[in-house]
Amino acid sequence: MKPELKKKIVIAIMLSMTVIVVWWVFKPKPVEVETATVRQTRFERWVQEDGKTRVHDRYIVYAPISAYVARLHLQQGDTVERGQVIASLSPISPALLDDRTRAEQLARIGTMDASLARAKAAVERAVAALDQSQIDFRRINALAQQGYIALNQSENSRLNVALREKELEIARQDENAAQHQLDQARIAARQVLDQQLKKTKEAYHVTAPAAGKILKIYQQSEGLFVMGSPIIEIGDITKLEVVTDILTEDAAQVRSGQTVKMAVWGQSETLRGHVRVVEPAAFTKISALGVEEQRVKVVIDFHSPKEQWSSIGDAYKVEVSILVQTVENALVVPVEALFPSEKHYAVFVVENGKLKRRDIEVNARNAVDAWIKKDLTAGTRVVVYPDRQLQEDDAVELR
Repeated sequence: MKPELKKKIVIAIMLSMTVIVVWWVFKPKPVEVETATVRQTRFERWVQEDGKTRVHDRYIVYAPISAYVARLHLQQGDTVERGQVIASLSPISPALLDDRTRAEQLARIGTMDASLARAKAAVERAVAALDQSQIDFRRINALAQQGYIALNQSENSRLNVALREKELEIARQDENAAQHQLDQARIAARQVLDQQLKKTKEAYHVTAPAAGKILKIYQQSEGLFVMGSPIIEIGDITKLEVVTDILTEDAAQVRSGQTVKMAVWGQSETLRGHVRVVEPAAFTKISALGVEEQRVKVVIDFHSPKEQWSSIGDAYKVEVSILVQTVENALVVPVEALFPSEKHYAVFVVENGKLKRRDIEVNARNAVDAWIKKDLTAGTRVVVYPDRQLQEDDAVELR
């Protein structure tokens, strides 16, 4: 071989090796990505908000007359029985009882008498509603046992009976409270009139309208109370409910009887409950960002055994999650894989070590998963937390 040809061959080999080395150094390196799998599973969507516990029946005892109240010996947390004396009032020397004052007292008694009649009518209505719900439950349950209707309709009917029983209990407690207030007003009016005539200052005892625990004492020490001033607040803390306010767009999907999960700080167990009522009127609330929001109050009853929430008191903070949507065999992807696109959302799919962009349509989403239409297939690997610099056809390797 001629020296000149041999020299050319060596130079060509060296140039080829140089080109290969440069290509190897500067070629695009695969990007490490984290992936997840598209799954076909049960999809649940929850409305999550903060709420607080509230005593179901709260009674505020007011001073029925202007009087000097002796120091209260009861403390917050003490248990009282219905009819127990909770405060002693010494009426102050009243002004002359003219016709106008007498007419005002009689009108006040008439108003409370009407409230009592209204409470009795509410009890009768609640009894009728309970009877009707029990009849409906027996009929629906019989049809469900025979297989003519779905079993969940029987369960809903049973829940309706429980709700009607609760409404009857509330109506009867309201009737007792209205009767108590009417008795207090009549006694106060009669005692003031007697003192006008006798010029005496007999002590007047205020009694508890219902059994329960003392939630709040407005003034512990003795002092002068004007008629209508609050003295003490009573409630049965074994009968708690949870109240929360949610956005109106979420409230449109909340119905009575829906399942609720509740978490209380300091408790390891997740408490269960169900929606009792969604209040019909919304209100305006200013968010932490200064935005006006239209919200609706939702009242929730506990469904878990009482011993699981017996340590919870009035006005405790509760994290509420209301189940508003359930889809079986739904195609879901992690919400961390979504990024905005011209249409709606898109994801990066890993195929043969390269990225492929896929536009998808999201039906609904929760805090973890997004329910999508049949844009992808189960088992497809998608990139989670995609970097903004990623492009279609980029070479990737799994982290």
